[in-house]
Amino acid sequence: MSPQDTPDADDTSNLIRAYDAYGREIFVTREQWRDNVLAGAIERHWDDADSLASLIIQSLGDGFVDEMLKPAERLVALEPAAERAAVLLAIVYMKTGRLDDSERVLRAYMQQHGETGVTLTNLAKIHDERGDEALARDTLWRALERDPNQENGLGWYEAIHREYGGDVAGVTAMRKVAALPGSWRAQLWLAHAELGAHNLAGALALYREALARAGTPTPAGLLMQLSADLGNAGAIEPILQLAGPRFDAAAHGVMVGNNLIRAHAELGQYDDARRILDQLYAQQRPDWQENLAYWDTELARAALGDGSVPESTEMRFAMLLGRGPVWLAPESPAAALFDPIAPNRPLVSFLGGSAEVDAAPDHAERQLADATGRLSRALPLYFNEQLALRCGLRTQTLVPWLTEPEPGFVLSGVAWDDADAIRYAQQCEAQSDFVVISHLVTTTEPWQAQVRVLRTDDEECVGTLNAHFPMADPTAALQRLTEDLVALVARATAQTPSNAPRNYTVPDGAAFPRYLLRLEQLLAVRCNGADDKRPGHLNGEREIIDGNLRQCLDFPHSVNARLLLAQTVRAMKQIRPDVVKEFKDKIALLQREQPLAPEAQAAVQALLD
Repeated sequence: MSPQDTPDADDTSNLIRAYDAYGREIFVTREQWRDNVLAGAIERHWDDADSLASLIIQSLGDGFVDEMLKPAERLVALEPAAERAAVLLAIVYMKTGRLDDSERVLRAYMQQHGETGVTLTNLAKIHDERGDEALARDTLWRALERDPNQENGLGWYEAIHREYGGDVAGVTAMRKVAALPGSWRAQLWLAHAELGAHNLAGALALYREALARAGTPTPAGLLMQLSADLGNAGAIEPILQLAGPRFDAAAHGVMVGNNLIRAHAELGQYDDARRILDQLYAQQRPDWQENLAYWDTELARAALGDGSVPESTEMRFAMLLGRGPVWLAPESPAAALFDPIAPNRPLVSFLGGSAEVDAAPDHAERQLADATGRLSRALPLYFNEQLALRCGLRTQTLVPWLTEPEPGFVLSGVAWDDADAIRYAQQCEAQSDFVVISHLVTTTEPWQAQVRVLRTDDEECVGTLNAHFPMADPTAALQRLTEDLVALVARATAQTPSNAPRNYTVPDGAAFPRYLLRLEQLLAVRCNGADDKRPGHLNGEREIIDGNLRQCLDFPHSVNARLLLAQTVRAMKQIRPDVVKEFKDKIALLQREQPLAPEAQAAVQALLD
């Protein structure tokens, strides 16, 4: 942001938005920011001109004008010959009502270094503040003669003429500026007018002229206005022809990138759209995340089309197998953190992936994972870890997985038949003693979870459980259901359930559903990367890691939460190493700032390494 582009503060809000080192959005009052953040930042950057200038610009944008007086004067002392220092000090003086001092600073700079577009534009603002409109207009024109591409100066010039003579006068003013040597921004205004007159050819000619005059690298403002105006006019292909080859994520940012993604998506070019999305993600800008997450989901949804599967398509599925808790494989370096389970203990298999949903289709269709599907897969995983760690039982989870025509999770519309569930379990290398089937009914509120416990040797159902819960707040009901299941299986296997072991802490309250989500996401990452030749269709990869990271920050002493993060990162490396790289520094910071007990810390680090 250039000095003259500094926006006014939003006086209606008393909050400042910022981001911590982990990318989490935080809000603090203006008083807290001024006293606890800004003062320290000024002190840290006092001797660094570049950092101090950036701080002044940001702080002026946040409305901290008086607080920037001494920093702006310090900046002039650090770089007395720099235009930005003189302009920033002049702006601070002007905003604090010291118009004479502001003019003095600008004239002193111009006398020594010559007039520039920026200094003259700010001098014109001083004249305008004093009510001398004629002198302000004359000075502003001199500013544009030296730099016709100042965004604020040009916009002000157009507004002055439009106010007196309407749109025609505004366009005439832009034609006058466009004739100046080096002008390209006025051409954008003229192109906008041509689009309004439905003259696409005329607009494109002006855009090409602007691009040629602007040179390389192309200014971000040029590509942003070009792509936005063409998009609003429905001219999609020219956006990609003119802006696409010139786009650089680091230089042009999310505004231009957003327009290019939208253009590619409208033309059905989803791979190209995702390529730009990945480039933007790689910039690691937390303030862009909401926008990028939107496109992540939209592109995944668009790639599915209408989700229909031709009736003639042959569909095949298999049962994938996961032994033990999803985050604690038997061969994991973290296994030593928990009591070993004897090989002669009963083996319990868990099978979910079924749900009755409202308006269920009468045919197979592809869709993005939703809350119902995720919970149908998360519950067996949670039951698994509870019975393994609290009853000392051997456990494994069966995961219905589509292999043809394309890989993906299977969500059955009906509960698994008892005999089929036992048959699937007994096809595994290790023979199960019990099978736990879970099924959801989500056709109406409240939702319902149904659980059946089968003994395999005689195929008898030894118990059923039910829980009703609101979709928005399932914690209490699902935790009671889990306690009942632990007690039921413990009786059936002649075990004595215990409290959770020392290294096992499950997030509670509103965090519990998110813990279930992270379990399911680890399963999704592993399953989608199980076959290198036919990877699945995983989406939301960054949210998966970021969500795990935030869970660890919320529960820094939970060993299982940290292992869940480590195992997710480990699995993600196999399919999206580029995404993992984006989080490397944040994960390392977590390990440094929130270390676990030495043995657990070492186990987690071994998985991350």
